[in-house]
Amino acid sequence: MADKKMLFIYNPKAGKAQIRSKLSDILELFADGGYEVTVTPTRKRGDAVEITAYRPPIYDLVVCSGGDGTLDEVVTGMMKSSFATPIGYIPAGSTNDFGGSLGLPKNMLKAAETIIIGESFSCDVGAFNEDIFVYIAAFGLFTDVSYETGQDMKNLLGHMAYLLEGMKRLSSIRSYHMKIRFDGQTVEDDFVFGMITNSVSVGGFKHITGNNVKLDDGVFEVTLIKLPKNAVELNNIMVSLLNRDIDTDAMYCFRTASLTIESQEEVAWTLDGEYGGSHKEVSIFNRRQAIQMRIKKQSQ
Repeated sequence: MADKKMLFIYNPKAGKAQIRSKLSDILELFADGGYEVTVTPTRKRGDAVEITAYRPPIYDLVVCSGGDGTLDEVVTGMMKSSFATPIGYIPAGSTNDFGGSLGLPKNMLKAAETIIIGESFSCDVGAFNEDIFVYIAAFGLFTDVSYETGQDMKNLLGHMAYLLEGMKRLSSIRSYHMKIRFDGQTVEDDFVFGMITNSVSVGGFKHITGNNVKLDDGVFEVTLIKLPKNAVELNNIMVSLLNRDIDTDAMYCFRTASLTIESQEEVAWTLDGEYGGSHKEVSIFNRRQAIQMRIKKQSQ
């Protein structure tokens, strides 16, 4: 007899819709693990937020399967609710940056097994004005690619979809004049790109924000790229970023628990790969160890 209850939320369209062929096996694993499972598919954006936020207080675990956007919605719903429940994650999207950062298996059945036999990890969450993000808030160059690229294109091309879409924008790079305040310091410049992250992997690239990233230390890794003078300089900046060879004349990189960003015009932001609205001023805070994520036991 099942003596524990699980709410299982999944996005049937995430990635290559592979959850459909694995669903029965995943549910069998959960049942064997002693869980009575309530299964709820998402049908539109925002569903997972509502489902999680208004869930009854009867579940021992809330599990989601989908891309990082699906996880973002579940975490947002969890933060909106009046009580916390550990979260399990079965990555099934095109990139799955945060799943990789947590060390979760790429195999969906192994990820489901990890939820059952693993342990809970206290993980930081980002507060972005009135919103929530799990691992990245970004603006500028390429950031609109992820939410403007259709799901079918993402499924077909994966990372290449982002690169192909992004290359179309190189001839129309725009910058934003911004004032950033953090830890008693102020930085003011013209930027083409910025990201505030809590992740080992960003856009499928590991260690792009450094080699000592911790998901529970209460600070973000911040990367701000200045306006390049020409295409060659832009290319050099991208190479430097990917190699983590920081050129301080071209970018700012620092760690902080909170920051405010002011711009002269409204700037479009992306939160965990989804559109986060356009803003002239944003306040970003690290909510240290605000959620519990199921991960592999450290001894495994």
